[in-house]
Amino acid sequence: MRGLTSTIIGAVVLAGLLGYIYFYEWDRPAATPDEKEKAFSALQADNIEELQIKAASGETSRLRKGAGGWEIVEPVKAEADATEASSVTSNLGSLEIQRVVEENPGDLAQYGLNPPRVDVAFRVKGQKDFRHLLVGEKTPTGGDLYAKLQDDKKVFLISSFLDTTFNRTPFDLRDKSIVEFDREKVESLELATPKETVVLTRSGTDWKVTRPFSARGDYGTIEGVITRLSSGQMQRIVDAEGKDPKAFGFDKPSLTATIRSSGGPKTLVFGLTESGAVYARDTSRPLIFAVEEGLVTDVRKDPSEFRRKDVFDFRSFNATRVEVSRGPETLTVEKTKDKDGKEIWRNVGGQTVDTAKVEDFLTKLSNLRAQSFESTTPAALKFPEVIVTVRFDQDKTETVNLGRSGEDVFASRGDEPGAAKLEATPYADAVKALDGMR
Repeated sequence: MRGLTSTIIGAVVLAGLLGYIYFYEWDRPAATPDEKEKAFSALQADNIEELQIKAASGETSRLRKGAGGWEIVEPVKAEADATEASSVTSNLGSLEIQRVVEENPGDLAQYGLNPPRVDVAFRVKGQKDFRHLLVGEKTPTGGDLYAKLQDDKKVFLISSFLDTTFNRTPFDLRDKSIVEFDREKVESLELATPKETVVLTRSGTDWKVTRPFSARGDYGTIEGVITRLSSGQMQRIVDAEGKDPKAFGFDKPSLTATIRSSGGPKTLVFGLTESGAVYARDTSRPLIFAVEEGLVTDVRKDPSEFRRKDVFDFRSFNATRVEVSRGPETLTVEKTKDKDGKEIWRNVGGQTVDTAKVEDFLTKLSNLRAQSFESTTPAALKFPEVIVTVRFDQDKTETVNLGRSGEDVFASRGDEPGAAKLEATPYADAVKALDGMR
């Protein structure tokens, strides 16, 4: 009985508690953590128009925002890295005080603030004076940095990740692009080495190799080289004045890349390689800088690497007529429409050919790709095993000769030199699909 009474009393108390929560707490807004105090209240990052940063190295930079964006005005005049400048201003605008360490410190040196390790000054539009954020050492745990404002005594903490944002040298803040050009307007690319010169020319969305031979260009490979050049970054500046280019190997360049566009030519010259870096210069300015060796490796290629690897240009969906000669036999099929307007394939005798089989053959044929290229035409192609002529996109026609030599398979086109060496299995699959059309 006693246990039952205790249970009833407990249930009543619980019900009362739940009722209180429901009636008095249900409609209350959820509690939110206290917002941290901003170091610079009401500061809008977009209103900052001048920066002055003294890095831990002792180097000082001064940046000014103009109509064309940010530029470095001291210690040299140079275009600034827009991302770097924006990172500094946006973090100043959102800077939060994690915790106040001391309201009226007697010894700033213990925090690395006398003198400050880093001094970030900024001027807002419409004001004459600079405001300063002084940054000291990291806390013993490494999670925060000691900091203070120049016009305020208190020392506070800011997040340690901001050290890489504010502690920036003139080189960190400058635009480190090795050459400036509009990649969408590139008309040709010339790559010259002591051994040979390769010229690549664009027509619309297609690329062509025009020197040292004439051939279709591989879009992905060529665009990859252009991307590598347009995104290349300086590792360091080795001679700002460029007074002795010969000392860096520019009298005998290892590679010269000339990008031609409607905006005029831009030329990059690469010199000696030392300690994994290559000396380079944009001929439109005296500056000599170093780039990673991998950049030159990615740009300097054998001419054959720029050739298009697809043996055929057509695709199964745009082919309209196919003629295949194999020994004494020739099979011709053409796409047309039946009386209901449905697309079908017919042979020269007017008989309907299985569409699925034609599509299978065309797909396997159009997927043939070169593994490598031969500079001369192999004997196997003097008497081809298969000759394929395809009409596509209504007015385009291409003819490819295919042949074997032992285990090797080769293909040649009348509009390109030499021959392409193919994998044997995909070619065998295409021949098998051809047999299936009979």
